Amino acid sequence: MDNIDIPSYFLCPISLEIMRDPVTVCSGMTYERESIERWIFTSKNSSCPVTRQPLSDSDLTPNHTLRRLIQAWCTLNSSNGIERFPTPKPPVDKAQIVKLLNDGKAQQHQMSCLRNLKSIANESKRNRRCLESAGVVEFLASIVSSTNLEDDEDTSGRAIDEALNLLYHLQISETGIKKLINRNSGEFIQTLMRVLQNGTYRSRAYAVLLLKFMFEFADPIYLMSLRVEQFVEIVNVLRDQISQHATMAALQIMVEICPWGRNKIKAVEAGAVSVLIEMLIETTDQRRVCEMVLVVLDHLCRCAEGRAELFRHGAGIAVVSKKILRVSHVASERGVRILSSISKFSATSNVLQEMLQVGVVTKLYLVLQVDCSLKTKEKAKEMLRLHSRVWKNSSCIPVHLLSCYPS
Repeated sequence: MDNIDIPSYFLCPISLEIMRDPVTVCSGMTYERESIERWIFTSKNSSCPVTRQPLSDSDLTPNHTLRRLIQAWCTLNSSNGIERFPTPKPPVDKAQIVKLLNDGKAQQHQMSCLRNLKSIANESKRNRRCLESAGVVEFLASIVSSTNLEDDEDTSGRAIDEALNLLYHLQISETGIKKLINRNSGEFIQTLMRVLQNGTYRSRAYAVLLLKFMFEFADPIYLMSLRVEQFVEIVNVLRDQISQHATMAALQIMVEICPWGRNKIKAVEAGAVSVLIEMLIETTDQRRVCEMVLVVLDHLCRCAEGRAELFRHGAGIAVVSKKILRVSHVASERGVRILSSISKFSATSNVLQEMLQVGVVTKLYLVLQVDCSLKTKEKAKEMLRLHSRVWKNSSCIPVHLLSCYPS
């Protein structure tokens, strides 16, 4: 095939590959549908790749004549290893989706409707955009909100699973996410919290993934109004380790919402600190998870309640110290920041003695001698200077390190 002279007008100007589903845009140029849809919808370009003329709309007109020419050429060159491709399936339109949604309002057709919507969404980015514009997001949200989680799991559970799965994979636009947040004065977020409490593992995983997107765009005033009970459900996702994606989403939610108002204290009251410490103990080969856990702990240790919980856990200080210089630069930086918060604001004699005994002081010495960021080294020096009277002459510190003690 490399030696076959392919007519240039059979090739897509973007990918330079032979077109299977040629479409013409408003500038008059013809492209492979998949390539131009990626250009418009994924790369978010608003001009023709060749002419640079503005693309006034996203309508793509099938070039049936060119497609038939290409198919005929493929047939003539079949002896050279070129296969004739089938006629492409026409893209879905808004009217088809609206009819599907109307049919899906009947309980007996609901699951069939959800399966069809999922199949359409999986075909292309363009289809997902079309689904969103036709009102599918509102339809799916209404299924999740109206279904009783305590009903027969085989019916209601599957409907919620499929609806949440589709909502997540639709890759809803920012505008769509904001509409979902404001739906019935934030009622959908409360619905997702109920799913976290009573849903199946699969539903809970998709619910927390959706909450991550929603909290990224939520108004800070709403974030400050979150209740301890809602933090409990997010912490339970971390405790239950539903899936790695769900765990990362829950950690990202905590990073997003903890800086606002009294949320750090609410997270501590929900039991976050002990769960995070247990995750650090169990996490051995998941670098990103370990980093995120330390980021959240860093936030929580900026309040007295968080530091008290860390110290109350028998392994809290020790496991934070252990992760420094063992995981990554990010983990080392966050670990040192956590210890810095403790040494500055919660440095009782018991705390200082524990930091000696579990090797924190020795670890701080090592931080000064290895390739760490300047800011991390400065924090380590600051801690060593701050408590030099307690630590400098301790028998817990190896003799060969004493010469490195900062003056």
